[in-house]
Amino acid sequence: MKLRGDENLRGKKLFLFDIDGTIAVGDTLYEGSAALLSHIDAIGGKAYYITNNSTKSSAAYVQKFRDAFGLKTTEEQFVTSGYMALRFLMQQYRDKKIFVLGTASLIRELQKNGLDVTQQAEPGIGCVVAAYDSELTYEKLVRICQVLSTTDAPFYATNPDLRCPIDFGFIPDCGAICQMITASTGKTPIYLGKPNRQIVDFCLAQSGFSREETLVVGDRLYTDIACGINAQVDTCVVFTGEAKPEDMADTPYPADYAFDNIKELLMHCTEAL
Repeated sequence: MKLRGDENLRGKKLFLFDIDGTIAVGDTLYEGSAALLSHIDAIGGKAYYITNNSTKSSAAYVQKFRDAFGLKTTEEQFVTSGYMALRFLMQQYRDKKIFVLGTASLIRELQKNGLDVTQQAEPGIGCVVAAYDSELTYEKLVRICQVLSTTDAPFYATNPDLRCPIDFGFIPDCGAICQMITASTGKTPIYLGKPNRQIVDFCLAQSGFSREETLVVGDRLYTDIACGINAQVDTCVVFTGEAKPEDMADTPYPADYAFDNIKELLMHCTEAL
């Protein structure tokens, strides 16, 4: 299903891909993904990976793309919600103590950049950040609820995704974790990753391409497609992850293009030339 003509794909040079459920799931690269990336290189374009998965650093993603997918990438191509959170915290809370609910990898990345990060309920906390935490424990939930319930520290989160695609289906993502925290404390976070338009604006500034040359590609309407809409660039949803064709009938986040998978998007991109 295409909602706009192929001719609108002709000028696309900057492709901003979600990862999980869009070009891959787990360690499996979807058919057509490698070919589409080769096509983007061939036309002088650029691919960035704008993922709300904050469990991995950019360096870890480069290694995964090489080892699992056989794809050569650079760290600058990966713009994660964790990285956007890092940029925000460096700007706003560089000299404050920051309580973080997240993986050990995320904690190390924040600390490596000089931020004062804690996972304990202690005095002087300047803000609270929750992330998609694949190492989540009940004790971590107790501590973040304690901080939010006993202080006025602002509450941020990396992303509102409720479900993360995995090989057998879905598992709880940051949005689902935050719903537990909100139900317990009455505090609602401000989300720093998609659908916040800043992640697209950052990629545009880094790449030098225009909004008219840009296409956001993802599998989730309320994060991926909403992010593109917020940034005023064209969007494409693929039905290999959370969104289904029937969701397109009544959504506040209508995509400009909708395809069954990345292979079908590739077909329409090449036909447009």
